[in-house]
Amino acid sequence: MQAVGFEPGEDRHAALQRKRVESEPTWEHEGSSTGDEGGLPESEDTVDYNVDFRDVKFQVFDWLPTERLLGHGLYADWDRDSLEMVLAEALKISQEELAPSNEPGDEEGCVLENGVVKVSESFKAPYKTIAEGGWIGCVSGTEYGGLGMPIVVGTAVNEFFSGANLSLALVLMLTRGASELVEEFGTDEMRELFCEKLFSGEWTGTMCLTEPQAGSDVGASTSRAEPQENGRYLISGEKIFITYGDHDLTDNVIHAVLARLPGAPPGTKGLSLFLVPKFRVNPDGSLGEPNDVQCASIEHKMGIHGSPTCSMLFGQKGSCEGFLIGEENKGMKLMFTMMNAARIEVGLQGVGLGAAAHQAALAYARERVQSRHWGAARDAAPVPIVEHPDVRRQLLLSDAYVQGMRALLLQTALYQDMARALEGEEAAGFQAMSELLTPICKAWCTDWSFRVAEWCLQVFGGYGYTKDYPAEQYLRDAKIGSIYEGTNGIQALDLMARKIPAHDGKPIAELMARVHSTVENLSGDSQLGGPALRLDKAAKQLQETMAEVSQRPDAMQSLMLNAVPFLDMVGTTLAGNFLLEQANLATSKLGQILAAKGVDAEDEEAVAGVLKDDEEAAFYHNKIQAATHFAFRALPMVEALGVGIRAGEMAPISAHL
Repeated sequence: MQAVGFEPGEDRHAALQRKRVESEPTWEHEGSSTGDEGGLPESEDTVDYNVDFRDVKFQVFDWLPTERLLGHGLYADWDRDSLEMVLAEALKISQEELAPSNEPGDEEGCVLENGVVKVSESFKAPYKTIAEGGWIGCVSGTEYGGLGMPIVVGTAVNEFFSGANLSLALVLMLTRGASELVEEFGTDEMRELFCEKLFSGEWTGTMCLTEPQAGSDVGASTSRAEPQENGRYLISGEKIFITYGDHDLTDNVIHAVLARLPGAPPGTKGLSLFLVPKFRVNPDGSLGEPNDVQCASIEHKMGIHGSPTCSMLFGQKGSCEGFLIGEENKGMKLMFTMMNAARIEVGLQGVGLGAAAHQAALAYARERVQSRHWGAARDAAPVPIVEHPDVRRQLLLSDAYVQGMRALLLQTALYQDMARALEGEEAAGFQAMSELLTPICKAWCTDWSFRVAEWCLQVFGGYGYTKDYPAEQYLRDAKIGSIYEGTNGIQALDLMARKIPAHDGKPIAELMARVHSTVENLSGDSQLGGPALRLDKAAKQLQETMAEVSQRPDAMQSLMLNAVPFLDMVGTTLAGNFLLEQANLATSKLGQILAAKGVDAEDEEAVAGVLKDDEEAAFYHNKIQAATHFAFRALPMVEALGVGIRAGEMAPISAHL
């Protein structure tokens, strides 16, 4: 490691912290959020979080047809300029308020004192800013205080929040989910009591499914609900792994709890859904007496230390009162509304962390000076490590995966917008596309965000393994994404067994037709023809594998054994396609810039000069390089996975484990 000068009486950790303050640059990326392009002023202070803001805007407004939604119907009050201002403000809040609280939250964690969970004091000011700004309900309807902006823009906003401070962003996700659950399925009384308080962030919400004896088998739940004469229900039971089950950010917590009524059928078909406040709520909306809800313990976790993960006890004194949401024994169906939204947002957390890890690694690589350039003389001066080929490989591959993850999430969000803005069969078609992509968003993005965080930690070398830089926290925080809100194995089974066959297979057929259209359009392109060939091979392997496995005598066992690698095949193929669509657009944009400057695209030296001096040109050039690298490094893995699945190998089943 590089030597650090010590001051008298200063320990090593203090010296390293001082070095960071004194010498680290602001973390920036080509086309990043500083300067006029991003709408934010340059700062002299170190930025603890950054994102490729130019890529976010490119994907939302240039690649996707988002503007077609604006100015009429559901989004009549929004235009591109106002939404770009929203994104710039969200990034500013992320950088100035959320990011500075991320490290303190990780170091301090949460504590349970006298029956109350206390979070880091550093979380309280940024939470207040977000709540008062209406950000929790930014994509929700305006009737109860939502801002009503397009989901695709809200998705970008929440990427910023998650990347800046995931532990704090989790309470926003769950509160938004609980409020929308009540708004859609609650009674008028429940909406009046809870919706506005949740959308405004005055209260927060949770989702309570898992129990000690049940784990992912939600149907094994034993929590009980007893009907009362006043129309309420007495709830009793224990729920575990409840994110923000208790905390001191707000005065009340509203729990969405699955429980079983007397005589209910076994399994998930016998579960009903109840709204259970920590404090009872009076008819005028004021807080009443405690509602016999308590936190028994908090988990000590690998990551997301700032987020309290609680074991919750309901009805230990026999006086925990709840409201039935929807019909009896239909709770699991209703809860899936909240769960599916949460699964997409968990995938979004993966994008946020992966993007933040990449930006941190890129900034470090630009400053860290070590070893001479590979092509220089032996006595040449050392250069920043960003000049070393293997470091460049890790940086571009991580960036390509981040762009692919972002594309997958934003495309899914736009499908949701279309489903919300349209009616009838059109709306149903877009909703079906969103449902198909939900398990892919959750599983593919969280699996690969962990790997991206690993690659980025490697760029830091020995420093990456210490707490003196953020790389190790990104890695720790990223791991939970593949585990909660339904493990990625469950997501893969859902994709194979439910989502792909649904609607007679039309959604997956439409997506594959889109892939083949990209291949056809680019097959003769001098620059993108080679990557298009890799996409074609991946798509054919995917379709052949899907067709072959479904016809086997052992189809069910093969499906269960290979669901995870199959989901990876689908996610990688779709990401590769989206990146090539974007690269094709970037090629056109870059060509326009070169033509305007009178530069021949075949003149490499002249083009290099433009890329050096023109940030927009460099951005489009890098989009092309990222898509190309992904095509040659990631898409061949689809073919390899298909070969393994189609071979029919069953060693894990036969092994004596």
